[in-house]
Amino acid sequence: MKEALKLAEAAYAVDEVPIGCVIVYKGKIIGAGHNLRNTRKNTLYHAEIIAIDAASRHIGDWRLENCTIHVTIEPCPMCAGAILQARIPRLVYGAASPKAGAVGSIINLLENPAFNHQVEVATGVLEAECSAIVSKFFQTSRARL
Repeated sequence: MKEALKLAEAAYAVDEVPIGCVIVYKGKIIGAGHNLRNTRKNTLYHAEIIAIDAASRHIGDWRLENCTIHVTIEPCPMCAGAILQARIPRLVYGAASPKAGAVGSIINLLENPAFNHQVEVATGVLEAECSAIVSKFFQTSRARL
């Protein structure tokens, strides 16, 4: 999660919502990303999507079945769906996202028995740090208005 936080800080530095993500396979980071929606002018450039793309390229397959994804903030519906589609078995995230979270805050896509794949979820890892950087970003953004 510390590496994901570094990526969140990199997002913050380029005025992006500071969310970072890493994907770990056999103890090694094989995919990483931070939000780039504003930079790339593209809705799809969330930290998780970028990291999943990098990890899939590294492994050479769309299935990331033996990986763990670490994200600073609870994934949104799009990213939770991508985690399901990539068959990632475990998610670790730092802080909840009460307005957009799809892993328990609003809905829980990852542990829904209706899907053919469920994801083990661990929450609250470095929660204070993960929450603080997002809060600081939005406070600073509102102050500029």
